[in-house]
Amino acid sequence: MSQEIAVVGSPEFTTGFRLAGVRVYENVDDADKPDELDAAVERVLDREDIGIAVMHDDDLEYLSRAVRERVELSVEPTVITIGGEAAGGLRSKIKRAIGIDLMEEEAD
Repeated sequence: MSQEIAVVGSPEFTTGFRLAGVRVYENVDDADKPDELDAAVERVLDREDIGIAVMHDDDLEYLSRAVRERVELSVEPTVITIGGEAAGGLRSKIKRAIGIDLMEEEAD
């Protein structure tokens, strides 16, 4: 069963999560982002112990088309992007992961 949370991004982005107790992280320096981000994201997606992967929404533009598609379609781990316009995507990812729309259930 997947139980770990992982974070992928710049050292500045991952530090806050590490301080909050996230043990799995992949640091990608801004200078290396175009070359290293795909590999870092794939390493996290390939781990069986990861249930949730977190990355910055702006980093999606640096991913190759194949890795971006894998991120968008991944259910386990569920990839959560933070920042920018990611909030709308979070709802749909949660719905896809658990099979129900929590916001719709609250309205009833």
